[in-house]
Amino acid sequence: MNTNASVQINTSNGIKLSRLLQLCSANLPVGGFSFSQGLEFAVDNGWINNSSDTASWIEINLFEAIARTDLAILARLYRAIANDNVSDFQYWDQHLQACRESSELLLADVAMGKALIRLLTNLDRIDEKNYQHFLPGSDISFVSAFALTAYLCELDLTSVQSGYCWTFIDNQVAAATKLVPLGQTQAQNLLFDLTEKVDAAIAVAEKLTDDEIGGSLPHLAMASAWHETQYSRLFRS
Repeated sequence: MNTNASVQINTSNGIKLSRLLQLCSANLPVGGFSFSQGLEFAVDNGWINNSSDTASWIEINLFEAIARTDLAILARLYRAIANDNVSDFQYWDQHLQACRESSELLLADVAMGKALIRLLTNLDRIDEKNYQHFLPGSDISFVSAFALTAYLCELDLTSVQSGYCWTFIDNQVAAATKLVPLGQTQAQNLLFDLTEKVDAAIAVAEKLTDDEIGGSLPHLAMASAWHETQYSRLFRS
């Protein structure tokens, strides 16, 4: 029995898990927790008043926006990188940015993408030189930057999609904890409940054809747009 091979496999998996956790950490300096993705206005306007309302808001966004846009395009971006297909990568990046339904949602996507690429190019342990051709002169979305970083960390696609869902859910629950407000135990219960939906959201994304990608959530779009003129704000717009 070759025990060394087993140890190497376990070590490799441990490193990849560490890289995934690092990429999805709230400590990653990309500014994700500066944005509420429309949640702040929704709370201020009385649409969200408790833990149950919060869960419903996040779940609807997970299945109707994240799964049908971000996760579906994330898979295509990842495969474009794996196939060294720059034109497909740039096409899906532009498609994703066009799907953002408010200037605030687009700002969050591009600002976080810029921050992640800036971080990526300064990380000592990652060599991005062979992938510079995926970075156009213009800004790219956070989803595109996330896909590129995850690929360079040698993470598999399902882990990447799961990690992306976690960053969204964690961001929204953290924002709701301040805004609704929620107790810490309520927030942890929400994280347990909502992360159990991740596999189903990924399954929805995987079934979509190219022509089916995209979603429209009027309440999310309006909340994000109206947030720009909200009289008092904790989050950016």
